[in-house]
Amino acid sequence: MSKTPTATTTRHVDSADKEFKGEHREVGDQAVWSLSSCKPGFGVDQLRDNNTETYWQSDGPQPHLVNIQFRHKTLVDSVAIYTDFKLDESYTPNRISVRVGSHFHDLQELDVIELTEPSGWVTIPINHNKQPIKTFFIQIAILSNHQNGRDTHLRQIKIHSPIRNFPVSCIGLGGSFTSDQMLEMAHIR
Repeated sequence: MSKTPTATTTRHVDSADKEFKGEHREVGDQAVWSLSSCKPGFGVDQLRDNNTETYWQSDGPQPHLVNIQFRHKTLVDSVAIYTDFKLDESYTPNRISVRVGSHFHDLQELDVIELTEPSGWVTIPINHNKQPIKTFFIQIAILSNHQNGRDTHLRQIKIHSPIRNFPVSCIGLGGSFTSDQMLEMAHIR
């Protein structure tokens, strides 16, 4: 799974478009989130509150870690991170590593992203051979900050899973059903 570090990122607008079109959904609320450190009042709740005015602030040595652990193996196609260099300056991440696995002890690095004064949403694809990855665990590691800053600010993180619509077919009925009503019944809970 490990690949050569790249600086490939896309804007969050792509993720918002995909979410609006029903191509993927945010699944971060299905996970247990933990942080390597945080200042009191600047933790997971602020990182996940859908408010870009609040933020997580680390409080310790680098790397700073965000751990996202799913109860079930979950299909993930991207992670979107909101940062604001103009507000956060030396607290803004410069190098981010994205790792996946089943637990802390088998994480594999997917990518290392270099950010240059980011402001807004940055979407990081989570894939292997251009296919989304099914995983229990995602770790986002802040390896360094702009201007050699020690602690970091991340304002929001979203985890996206693709939505796949498959036609429903019934053996013996001579075809597949693709109406909206039939597609609603395509998945068993």
